Amino acid sequence: MEKPKGGAMAQRPVPLDENHSARAWWGKELRNWRRVRQLSSKALGDLVQLSATYVERIEKNQRRCNAQLAAKFDVALDAGDALTRLWRHVEQEEQRESSHADKSAALPLAGGMEDWLSGRVGGIPVAYLERMSAVDRRKLMTLLGGLGVAATALPTGPARPRQVRAEDIQQVRAASTTLSRWDARFGGDGLVQSAAEGEMARARALLELSCPPSLRHDLFTDVGRLAIVLGAAAFDRLQHDEAAALLELGRQCAEEADNWSLRASALNWHARQEIWRGRPEKGLTLAEVGLVRSDRLTPREQAMLHNARARALAKMRQTKEARAAIGLSDDIVAQAKSLRDEAPWMLFYDHAQHLGDTGHALFDVAMSGGDRADVELARHRLEGAVDGHTPEFARSRALSATKVATLLMSTGEPERAVAVATKALDEVGRLRSRRAAADVASLAKAAAPFSRRPELAELRARIGTVLA
Repeated sequence: MEKPKGGAMAQRPVPLDENHSARAWWGKELRNWRRVRQLSSKALGDLVQLSATYVERIEKNQRRCNAQLAAKFDVALDAGDALTRLWRHVEQEEQRESSHADKSAALPLAGGMEDWLSGRVGGIPVAYLERMSAVDRRKLMTLLGGLGVAATALPTGPARPRQVRAEDIQQVRAASTTLSRWDARFGGDGLVQSAAEGEMARARALLELSCPPSLRHDLFTDVGRLAIVLGAAAFDRLQHDEAAALLELGRQCAEEADNWSLRASALNWHARQEIWRGRPEKGLTLAEVGLVRSDRLTPREQAMLHNARARALAKMRQTKEARAAIGLSDDIVAQAKSLRDEAPWMLFYDHAQHLGDTGHALFDVAMSGGDRADVELARHRLEGAVDGHTPEFARSRALSATKVATLLMSTGEPERAVAVATKALDEVGRLRSRRAAADVASLAKAAAPFSRRPELAELRARIGTVLA
């Protein structure tokens, strides 16, 4: 284990509770930056004329900081104004508290009065922010203001680095992790889109610098992972050309890094996107290309690609072959080891995800001329996915629940469908996902034959509100 520069080997850091306040969140980001720069608390303290203990207590929100000191930390850590920008949210939160504002409704302003009056804060619709908890809003504004340790573009002029550094790659990795989490929880529109352009520009700029051979694998892996995360988010907001370009960049980077796992992830997302937009043959080709040298992939990675094959085959009305692909996926995933052994971009593929992916494929089989057994198995798996997904995967849960409601409506069970659809619409209403909205539109189409039934009147109104 490598020692931090400027001091003895550090003890295991105490976890910080960033949910307590904006100041506590800022303290955690200070620690993150210090660790990225590989500085001990003593070494950082020497740079800002404070003791190591005082630095550690600021990180733990046990000692007060101020704007001037925050700026000194920013300069000492070469944070590119990220910590300074985040400090503004600390001040704004404390100003609201001192004026006895309603803490549950207050929104951290990140933009001028003109932005607020236009119904947007930091590029995000106010109505969207109002549906979030105070903690989530604070995290969102932190993300938009700094993305933790990955907020700023590469400097220009004399300060621009001449070659890639390990901390540059760590910043790209941090951005991928944060954006992937927000995409899964809230959808690819809104906050993820607001941060995407700057983060991808920063990552692309790194590819233009000289890179030491020892960092080349990590550079292409982490830039490729970020491109895939942002490509998947663009797919979720149905910006297909942008999504395809980013996912292709992700694949190219994975191949430069000789990273077969990341390559499989890029091809899986690209296959799903092509299938969704009505190009199942192209999606099938992409999935099968991903399975080339499947001996280099984990069982979960193989199963993921076989699920994409199954969806493509179902859309092509090759139901027998689609069922076979699902069965093969089930057999392969049964051999999977612990999620701890997977690459970071595969940690989403737990049992609930497998049920959801195969359930969506079976839904397509059922809608493409399948029999009653297909309908029941699709419903069973999709319901299992809904029950298994945690709040961190709210979009996946909403997509599966909407499919269950659509399946019930399509097979003549409107009463059961209404109960499921009501819960699904609650989930979709909290998302910024055009893909989820499109599924709701399909639900509305399936419900059309029952439009005269009074019990569907409220559901139709709810659907109209969500689609609006």
